Amino acid sequence: QVQLVESGGGLVQAGGSLRLSCAASGRTFSRLSLGWFRQAPGKEREFVARIAWNAVNTYYADSVKGRFTISRDNAKNTVYLQMNSLKPEDTAVYYCAAATTYYGSNDDRDYGVWGQGTQVTVSS
Repeated sequence: QVQLVESGGGLVQAGGSLRLSCAASGRTFSRLSLGWFRQAPGKEREFVARIAWNAVNTYYADSVKGRFTISRDNAKNTVYLQMNSLKPEDTAVYYCAAATTYYGSNDDRDYGVWGQGTQVTVSS
């Protein structure tokens, strides 16, 4: 079974950038659709972005569209989330997840494997 490990979180000022990485183990990475979700204190986990196994289909939450970019490198078994123009409301623990459906979805119930999360804090 695939395992996921996120990295790249940290503290950044508003307007700054961070790039999150999610490294996967296992031979099936290239056939997986993957998503990024986040959870802020006291809030439910929410969808951020997802990328299909073919690296062509990408989808974003309205709140991050135009600021975040999801990508993948199948040779490195890694999915990335480039986050630009960060806002304090982007502060959360960010998780990557592997979908159990062909293209994934915006619903976290369609993801069966999760990483441990990485903290992103944006100061104003």
